[in-house]
Amino acid sequence: MQIKRTLSIGVLISLPLAAGADIYKYVDNSGRVNLVDNPVTEKYTRIATTRRVRSESAVYGRLAENRVAHSSTINLVAKSHQLPSALIHAVISAESGYDADAVSSAGAVGLMQLMPATAKRYGVGNRRDPHSNVLGGTRYLKDLLEMFDNDLVLALAAYNAGENAIIKYGHQIPPYEETRSYVRRVLKYYNDYKKFM
Repeated sequence: MQIKRTLSIGVLISLPLAAGADIYKYVDNSGRVNLVDNPVTEKYTRIATTRRVRSESAVYGRLAENRVAHSSTINLVAKSHQLPSALIHAVISAESGYDADAVSSAGAVGLMQLMPATAKRYGVGNRRDPHSNVLGGTRYLKDLLEMFDNDLVLALAAYNAGENAIIKYGHQIPPYEETRSYVRRVLKYYNDYKKFM
């Protein structure tokens, strides 16, 4: 019986709650465990605090708002570099979900997730500035396309893993699942965006 209680508490605590709540526990005189989110007496002890989780529709709504907010910059930069705006939108969707303040665990920043060395290479002083970030990322992608004879798959793989990884593996996608997944994701976004851009 104790295992069931522990399992139940573990399951309860691990569930994401849409509204965020504290979970309280009280063991009555008969040994029965009571779990509530709104204690009625002071006998309850708080055992967990959950954070508010945004619903999927709220997240999608924010992504759509950010896409609209940055579209004119993205379209202008793409056009000036003779690249399809749908491609730049696809990279941004995969890289940051249109979050100009996004920071990866590796230290990439901004809409197109520029690493410090890449930002320096393309003269991007403020990686959080949407225009500068998109300009640097687009120039980098354009250079990768030229480097790999306009092979979009290799250019995207290089954008994710670095051009040296592509060269190391004989001008093939490196055997990194993250990179392979990234290329598939960007190509899917690109095909979707081409339908309406």
